[in-house]
Amino acid sequence: MPNLVAARELRVVGTGDGLKLLRDLAAEYSQQTGNEDVVIPDSIGSGGGIAAVSAGEERLARVARALKDSEEAAGLEYVPFARIPSVFFVNASAGVSSLTSEQIKGIFEGKIRSWSEVGGNDIKIRVVRREDGDSTLQVLRASMPGWSDLQFTDRSKMAVTTQDAVETVRSVEGAIGFAPHSEAMVDNTTVLIVDGRAPTDPDYPSAVELAFVFKSSMVEPDMQAFMDFVKSARAKQILSSQGALPIS
Repeated sequence: MPNLVAARELRVVGTGDGLKLLRDLAAEYSQQTGNEDVVIPDSIGSGGGIAAVSAGEERLARVARALKDSEEAAGLEYVPFARIPSVFFVNASAGVSSLTSEQIKGIFEGKIRSWSEVGGNDIKIRVVRREDGDSTLQVLRASMPGWSDLQFTDRSKMAVTTQDAVETVRSVEGAIGFAPHSEAMVDNTTVLIVDGRAPTDPDYPSAVELAFVFKSSMVEPDMQAFMDFVKSARAKQILSSQGALPIS
């Protein structure tokens, strides 16, 4: 791919969902084009990314939720590029690899308090949850049985970002959490099979849609070049290798 642009830095700001994936795509784009100006900063959330683009502080956002009517009316465009399964994962000490959706519901409500109650080790369950506006939680509330009005146990720990959730589950004995599927979960964690379905199965119910958001009146060549790359065959290989489903 030729070096189409030698532009100012392009910061793609927003959600922590798919952060490593976006950074890998940016690294591959840099290698192919010689353009090292695409930067994927740490998370400020989907809402933060949208607000930054709306205010003209940034040019391109990465989001894990759909635009609101008011945001579309303000001239923002939404271009999806991948779906990432929303998974439950546990610290390896739990001793489980498969649960039913009913067992998972009981764990997050606090009705099941030891992994021994679901066939695991005799270790206290430590629940890691997210804030109500989290995109993964919204997906789970819409797709998982019993989650639409689930009340988290008051013994749970709040994780403020996807990275915080993953690191907490990885480092805390007996912990369980949820997040978009990621290679970062491999070390000292187990991604759960739910009701006999793995995240890579086509009928796995829960997934977050990742998209770019920008002002339609402010598309510049470097923005378009990077977004075009993310739709390329090579980018789709990277997406698929990390368990994401490319969206054409």
